[in-house]
Amino acid sequence: MAIGEFVGAAAAPDGLGPIGGLGPMYAGPAYWFYEMGHASLNPARAFADAGKLLFKNPANPWSRTELGKTVAAACELFERSTRRYGKPDWNINSTLIGAERVPVHISSVWERPFCRLLHFERMFDRVPRRPQPKLLIVAPMSGHYATLLRGTVEGFLPNHDVYITEWVDARMVPLSEGTFDLDDYIDYVISMLHFLGGDVHVIAVCQPSVPVLAAVARMEADADPHVPHSMVLMGGPIDTRINPTEVNLLAGRRGIEWFRRNVITKVPFPNPGFMRDVYPGFLQLYGFVSMNLDRHMDAHRDLFLHLVQGDGDSAQKHREFYDEYLAVMDLDAAFYLQTCDTVFIRHALPQGEMTHHGIPIDPSKIKRVALMTVEGENDDISGVGQTEAAHALCTNIPKDRKYHWLQSDVGHYGVFNGSRFRAEIAPRIADFVLSNNGNSARSKKSMPGARPTNGAAHGANGVAPDGSAKPAPPAIG
Repeated sequence: MAIGEFVGAAAAPDGLGPIGGLGPMYAGPAYWFYEMGHASLNPARAFADAGKLLFKNPANPWSRTELGKTVAAACELFERSTRRYGKPDWNINSTLIGAERVPVHISSVWERPFCRLLHFERMFDRVPRRPQPKLLIVAPMSGHYATLLRGTVEGFLPNHDVYITEWVDARMVPLSEGTFDLDDYIDYVISMLHFLGGDVHVIAVCQPSVPVLAAVARMEADADPHVPHSMVLMGGPIDTRINPTEVNLLAGRRGIEWFRRNVITKVPFPNPGFMRDVYPGFLQLYGFVSMNLDRHMDAHRDLFLHLVQGDGDSAQKHREFYDEYLAVMDLDAAFYLQTCDTVFIRHALPQGEMTHHGIPIDPSKIKRVALMTVEGENDDISGVGQTEAAHALCTNIPKDRKYHWLQSDVGHYGVFNGSRFRAEIAPRIADFVLSNNGNSARSKKSMPGARPTNGAAHGANGVAPDGSAKPAPPAIG
């Protein structure tokens, strides 16, 4: 199932407001109504949970009948459909390095009001001889928690020293901490790179591609000694004018004022972020689910049948996926609106109009940082070519330190997770990182199977034998 980016906002019916939406009379109190509705269901949810336990208890003779299994399944489905899902656990306790299982300790090593930097420290008995490059994974701040990248972290842990950004739910940040916007996001990235001392490779997954590129460009313009050795941009909206998807087109059709009036509301009491303007998680979730509503309904119907039939493995897979998918966080309104306007409406970065605290962002200033971009052939969130556009902007990075990979048969989620990520994408990123680690002589080596950014032929990577690009396939999610 596709994971939606935050511009996939819930669409309001036309004609019901001043600009074709429901307007502030809907958006203002929506969060308060949601909280009241959730609270009012607490007794029914507790009753359903108790019913599930009763009819699944082996001591109850009804638990072995079809009627008892049906009642237990219905109770579980009701409880799961009405609960609020909190931030999932990482559940990464160890990693396999060679033939040895090495414990992993997760700790916060850097913290600001809206973000924590987590370190996945591997507790070696003997440090491997192979270099262990330091990776900073910048997770999306687009609704879901950073745990969505659990598979990404697991893919790099065996051979890398991994750090990841864990963004904080805006409803948990007191209003006294101020707002958080795209400029602040870039500040956070620069601060983390300073904390890590520059001896690091940065990986931006999806939405962070723009602020990470902007942060590196600002650092290069200032001759900052702490720039990373390389940056890897994965499925990011660098230039959404290229092969625009329905998600991209929504922002252009609605305009920034529509989003401001229809999806921004205030955090209700008694949350710590009381009265903070946010794009709430429940509205984002509505947007995510509505993109593939029939598939979600079929999945929950299948869960009911699996529970009745006693297919525990299939039911557990459903629980694991939806425990992650349905866990969403609020976004500070300033960040959400500025990002929508800068990236999806004005296309400020590719047009040379993006600024950071009023200072122009110039990607051509980047010279010392190697660049790799990764895209999915069937990505219905960031269309093919949108991330690769970074190469045209970074004109002063040597060609032998640029690399693009178009992964066949994957959608947006498959760019950073799943079997093809583990088998085909992660090894290429690891090779690129190692080749550019410390700007050593290895960085001059070309990468096997790469599609150079000058358009050289490589049929298996989305380029025709004559060097021309194949037509982009239709997005199927």
